[in-house]
Amino acid sequence: MKTLMDPLRHPLFVGLVTFGLLAASARSQPQPASQLPPATPTGKLAPQPLFRDPPFDAPTDPVLCFNAEAKKWFMYYTARRATATNAPGVTWVHGSNIGMAESSDGGATWTYKGTADISYGKDAHPNDYTYWAPEVIWFEGTYHMYLSFVPGIFNDWKHPREIVHLTSRDGIKWDTVAKVDLKSGKVIDACVIQLPNGSWRMWYKDEEKSPTLCHADSPDLYRWETKGNAVTNFSGEGPKVIRWKGSYWLIADCWQNGMRVWNSADCLNWKLQDVRLPGSHGDAVVSGDRAWWFYFGDGRRTAISVVELSVAADKLLPGDPKEPTHIDLKPMREEEK
Repeated sequence: MKTLMDPLRHPLFVGLVTFGLLAASARSQPQPASQLPPATPTGKLAPQPLFRDPPFDAPTDPVLCFNAEAKKWFMYYTARRATATNAPGVTWVHGSNIGMAESSDGGATWTYKGTADISYGKDAHPNDYTYWAPEVIWFEGTYHMYLSFVPGIFNDWKHPREIVHLTSRDGIKWDTVAKVDLKSGKVIDACVIQLPNGSWRMWYKDEEKSPTLCHADSPDLYRWETKGNAVTNFSGEGPKVIRWKGSYWLIADCWQNGMRVWNSADCLNWKLQDVRLPGSHGDAVVSGDRAWWFYFGDGRRTAISVVELSVAADKLLPGDPKEPTHIDLKPMREEEK
């Protein structure tokens, strides 16, 4: 007599059950990062370019600072006069004010706010002053600006420049403290952060030195002692230093050598990486657990753009400028240390 096989013991049924159990087990196991689907960035999609300066169409040297009083992010920048007429040579790069823009949506949309209210140097140069490359930080109730000042409008780069310290309560109107004594007649492009011991360090370009990237230290943001070269691999300008992902990162515009990046464990001994960042003289902003690189492009007329940063294999890596960038600057002050 032919007997019937128990359907639960049929080879086909057993095989299907076994396959299903294995598949479920595989889904429950952690997947290697390389096999995980890419995470969707949070925040708003940033337009590219991010911001243009309405009067002169050449915002450069951006620096960002959250203004808690206005509950907005402020962007300060050199308002180069790209649309100026009768400005031969490099005179259009001179005669600039510090432009301002503001964002209330986490850095995705920027609105022109006019120019910073600064009076330094206008007594002697009421119509021919030049303001460049502001550094703006907030500390214990006061905004501090370290401004590059050129006493005139010139057709070449051979003239004196200095860094001046200004303070403000609202981030808009600025009072003069003093010229920063850096033992040189040609210094520009300050960047300032606080060190773990509570003191402060400034990086800047000294055009009387070669290489040009130097640093100075201060106990209180007011008195500065020069310390010599910060790095010697390249000359450059527009230094920016941040602390992020367990390292310090020094970024500088080294002209034909690109936006070069160094990292350091102690903010003093720097190792050059081979990967560069896009654009020219910019600002790296850390907000929450993310960071972004704000920079300007090539040409007389230019604009501010942004990419997100990441760290892998001890290198600071930029996002692709051709790909969408999502931005989410938190409504809180950035730690300048």
